[in-house]
Amino acid sequence: MWPLCRLIPKQTSFKFVRFAGFAAVLSVLAVLATFASILTGGFTQNPVAVYERAPGGAYQKLGSVFEKSFNLGIDFRGGNLIEIAAPAPIDLAAVRSMVSSLNLGDVQAQGFSDPRRAMVRFESPARSDAGDVNRQVMARLAQVVPGVEFSKIDVVGAKVSSELFTGGIIALLLAILLMLIYIVLRFEWQFGLGAVMALFHDVILTLGIFSVFRFEFTLTIIAALLTIIGYSMNDTVVVFDRLRENLRKYKKMPLRDVIDLSTNQTLSRTIVTGMTALMALTALLVVGGEAMEGFSIAMLFGIVIGTYSSVYVAAPAILLWGVKRGAEPKPARGTAESLP
Repeated sequence: MWPLCRLIPKQTSFKFVRFAGFAAVLSVLAVLATFASILTGGFTQNPVAVYERAPGGAYQKLGSVFEKSFNLGIDFRGGNLIEIAAPAPIDLAAVRSMVSSLNLGDVQAQGFSDPRRAMVRFESPARSDAGDVNRQVMARLAQVVPGVEFSKIDVVGAKVSSELFTGGIIALLLAILLMLIYIVLRFEWQFGLGAVMALFHDVILTLGIFSVFRFEFTLTIIAALLTIIGYSMNDTVVVFDRLRENLRKYKKMPLRDVIDLSTNQTLSRTIVTGMTALMALTALLVVGGEAMEGFSIAMLFGIVIGTYSSVYVAAPAILLWGVKRGAEPKPARGTAESLP
């Protein structure tokens, strides 16, 4: 990475604000497309609820708009849970492959600090008996894990899964609120509104990726969204900090020129930070396996869109309402400017 860093020019003079209007149109269209996907169930389902015709002729409700707008994983749909123990370390990949062969939808095999213990989570097919499904899974596990013991068998209900989904959304909103308070206290309210616009932009578009392309949405995606919020805010604060310094330094310079100058001065740092994170996440996507695929996709897209929003959403948004430059600094006594 270091040889590539030397290719980045130390000083650039791009006119970012000149294209702010075009970028704003693209962002608005992308956000509207995301809402359209969510409200229509990924462009495929009824916007209010989804129904299925039962054998008797009546229709039964299958799920709400949120349940059909995303390809929810077992964390949010509910399912069965089995904890196992064995005398030797457990091969999680073999366990996941064996249980997946039963066509039980989303299958998760997670280890503990003790490699001889693991937890297996899976879905029960519709209108099937959970006990029968558990017995089939236990029989398969006995084949792939010699000497396996079943320490816990449980069923995660739909109500618990719904509470997890609601809790995840509340966590995202609370994180954005706390970021707003931080920015307002550190800078000014104009900066806070720009930062919050960028955060909502990043979260909504990342959700749109999972709604449109139907990637599996699990609790790890909520964790990725919280990480994206932190990364985007960190990048935005760097730009805002330089912008605040330049507003004090260049009091007569037009605001759009100050924004361009500040963005160019922090551009090399933004590129290096973003590329470093993208390289690590690309490696995680390639070698992390199925368990880390959704997290890696969310983070890769979130870092790209978070870098974009710092340049074309947070900073240019300040142009909408302006910002105070502050009073001219008074020259110190004894300097040439203070002499008559």
